[in-house]
Amino acid sequence: MKANPGETEVGYASWYGDPYHGRKAASGEVYDKNKLTAAHLTLPFGTQARVTNLENNRSVVVRINDRGPFVEGRMIDLSLAAARAIGVLAPGSALVRLQILSVPHQEPDSDEYAVQVGAFRDLSTAERLRDRLIRRYGKAFIQNYNSGSGLLYRVRVGPKPSLSQANELASELKHENLNGFVVRTDN
Repeated sequence: MKANPGETEVGYASWYGDPYHGRKAASGEVYDKNKLTAAHLTLPFGTQARVTNLENNRSVVVRINDRGPFVEGRMIDLSLAAARAIGVLAPGSALVRLQILSVPHQEPDSDEYAVQVGAFRDLSTAERLRDRLIRRYGKAFIQNYNSGSGLLYRVRVGPKPSLSQANELASELKHENLNGFVVRTDN
């Protein structure tokens, strides 16, 4: 599923700053808490979005450059600067509306989404979970990720050719007590 200008999403925003400031974001650029950026699980890197705090009607335009949030019930993680601009800093989270303003060129959908069910420092633990998931779901893989504090082995189920299919898979996994979240497979 492609992201299209004008589409909106309502959910909870949180924010992040230290200790991520100065570390590599998922896009490869260095995260700067003082820039108007944000993390989203599935929007393409470079997407420009207006985020409006529905509690005070303040808005900010951010550029998606990272992945997250990795907390259930959260839709977007704002940089410190973006959170400050719309009054999310002190409460820590707020109900927001995200409106896509522009997206970078997107390739046609093909196996773009997966469900991440774990991230481990120990490769053998990640391999055991991956193997169990392959037996149950047919497709699962490990993706290495340098977190800045060491290498992590991310276990993902899929890929799925659409966001809706990946969301269905995430629901199915949740019924089996495997809480995961949908991610793009290109990062």
